[in-house]
Amino acid sequence: MKRLLILSMISVMAMINVHAQRVQPAIPSDPRIEARIEKLLNKMTLEEKIGQMCEITVDVVTDFSTPDIFALSDAKLDTIIGKYKVGSILNVPLGVAQKKEVWADMIHKIQEKSMKEIGIPCIYGVDQIHGTTYTLGGTLFPQGINMAATFNRSLVRRSAEISAYETKAGCIPWTYAPVMDLGRDPRWPRIWESFGEDCYVNAQMAVEAVKGFQGEEPNHVDEYHVAACAKHFLGYGVPVSGKDRTPSAISSIDMREKHFAPFLEAIRAGALSLMVNSGVNNGMPFHANKELLTGWLKEDLNWDGMIVTDWADIINLCTRDRIASTKKEAVKLAINAGIDMSMVPYEISFCDDLKELVNEGEVSMARIDDAVRRVLRLKFRLGLFENPYWDIRKYDKFGSKEFAQVAIEAAGESMVLLKNEEHILPLAKGKKILLTGPNAHSMRGLNGGWSYSWQGDKADECAQDYHTIYESLCEEYGAENVIYEPGVTYNTSKGALWWQENEPQISKAVDLAKNVDVIVACIGENSYCETPGNLTDLNLSSNQKELVRALSETGKPLILILNEGRPRIINEIVPLAKAIVHIMLPGNYGADALASLLSGETNFSGKLPFTYPRMINSLATYDYKPCENMGQMDGNYNYDAVMDVQWIFGTGLSYTSYLYSNLTVNCADFKADDELTVSIDVTNTGKMAGKESVLLYSSDLFASLTPDNIRLRKFEKIALQPGETKTVTFNLKGSELAFVGYDGKWRLEEGDFHITCGGEVVSVHCTETKVWETPNI
Repeated sequence: MKRLLILSMISVMAMINVHAQRVQPAIPSDPRIEARIEKLLNKMTLEEKIGQMCEITVDVVTDFSTPDIFALSDAKLDTIIGKYKVGSILNVPLGVAQKKEVWADMIHKIQEKSMKEIGIPCIYGVDQIHGTTYTLGGTLFPQGINMAATFNRSLVRRSAEISAYETKAGCIPWTYAPVMDLGRDPRWPRIWESFGEDCYVNAQMAVEAVKGFQGEEPNHVDEYHVAACAKHFLGYGVPVSGKDRTPSAISSIDMREKHFAPFLEAIRAGALSLMVNSGVNNGMPFHANKELLTGWLKEDLNWDGMIVTDWADIINLCTRDRIASTKKEAVKLAINAGIDMSMVPYEISFCDDLKELVNEGEVSMARIDDAVRRVLRLKFRLGLFENPYWDIRKYDKFGSKEFAQVAIEAAGESMVLLKNEEHILPLAKGKKILLTGPNAHSMRGLNGGWSYSWQGDKADECAQDYHTIYESLCEEYGAENVIYEPGVTYNTSKGALWWQENEPQISKAVDLAKNVDVIVACIGENSYCETPGNLTDLNLSSNQKELVRALSETGKPLILILNEGRPRIINEIVPLAKAIVHIMLPGNYGADALASLLSGETNFSGKLPFTYPRMINSLATYDYKPCENMGQMDGNYNYDAVMDVQWIFGTGLSYTSYLYSNLTVNCADFKADDELTVSIDVTNTGKMAGKESVLLYSSDLFASLTPDNIRLRKFEKIALQPGETKTVTFNLKGSELAFVGYDGKWRLEEGDFHITCGGEVVSVHCTETKVWETPNI
């Protein structure tokens, strides 16, 4: 009996140790903040608590009596804050970017009302996802997909720091960024908001963005930083249909191993809040998924941050997803699953429904108190109780040249040279250029969505101080050397959809090509955002393809500039171009950066953070399974598979050349707890200085589940002068080569691995299988 008791105690202690390892807090709590939370919570009424869990859009408190002039309605504020005690407001006034003074004045009034009525500050949130996108005069950076293409962590960190500074300059303390969704389906209209298809790249950029937004002290966010909100949890970027807010079918293995990874690292980096995926996975809406919201986030990570819904998504559980028969039942499901704040955003009935549910015992006071603690904790960590608003005059770097230089650098490092036959680029000064295509003279195209307005359609109006590609090329090459004729234009009339084009005038462009040395065709997409960006055909528009075909027949060398938020299929016209540059959505300074690259003043260093498809039914990611790329089988049946893509993940040319050599690993055999030291020599063998993103991959040759073909494990960006060699060293833990098995557990299995970098390969061997009992390693 004694022996059994001892064994039982050992078993219990082992379980306690496992649990203790699992629940180390993501952010160490501050006892002073926790004491203030409890003191305040004990004084609050049920109505006040529920109000803190409610977030409404600014339209609900706006006075619309004077068109085009923003003003708050005192009467509406009395209802929203005075009666319902609402604790959060979001969105941009009148649907368009405002001056920082307008922002500050509005938030000042809201906070005065909130402190008077409740004694608790309001928290205001906006989607400043690529700079101060809703603040006029602020710095707009390249979109997330571009920032990933830089493979430059420091640029991601610095851009987030600047965005935080300029957001705070309008008295706004909370931004709904970074976007952590894996952009693994090129049809998805939000791929450009993401850091691309790879989970490691996303995770690394998540850490930099969170720390850039919040600083190094998440318990005490200072006057120059804001709260981050990692979004959209979880698996948003791979809807089966490719269309926004439609169902996904992600396996539990991929959910844990890939889609969760960036959120895990964002939370470990101190992310204070998180927004939930609007969609449905395998029949379960994420807003009602207690396993993910409460289990994976709050319990497994011991995370004390706040979970906010996306736009109207609790109501959608009833009206769209139909897992609740009434809106009240939808509120019950979401709150009990772990939602802390509801982005209502219009119907204040959320508060009435939740109060009834508590009184009926359908939602416990413990759940309400947990949610309210998280809301209050966020506000205390932001210092809003001491400073609900502040003097914005001290933010004297707002819109400065210093900040602009960072945006230019980021834009330049994000652009990807995909083709450069006969070294047509760089393009020498003095050449006569025909500039054509619908994106050649558009700020809207350069910025994309979430730029001054939701759909980005106000960019040409709001960004007149910046250069279009046409204007930048005129400055770089001389206006007398640049002839502009678009040939194809977008329909920008009222009510037109973003993808609609006017009647093409291709013959005009063809006629002008007779008098030039080279043609630069700027093709791609107009701006869009979210569901309005859904497509039924990923092919580039027929008008734009026909423009390129007609121009190629002139015999003049053709350079294609791809300005698009997702990879549009262009396989028919790729052979017609001498050079192809993918600029994606580089922001307000994108045209200046492009001109500098085309002329050779700066060098290309961007690499694709996604796989560019060649055919409409051959969509793939770089980490495909072996059966997706194999020769024909012997026998009666012609089973085969070909991985046929336009450009693979990591593609990116330069004006110089790089030689990789001497790939070494410090030990040929390893276990899970060992650290492999991998080094590679990289030499600039060309005649121009450049930057190179060094990408380290691994391949698990055999495993109990069919392994990915290859996986990115590390990356580093280095600068090299002509003839210079640098040794790049990576530290790779054995556990980093683990995968999630069929049983849902992380495992590293005995067997052989290949480590590859720049075409060099070495083999290593794992000598021991290890299986982790904890969900996160």
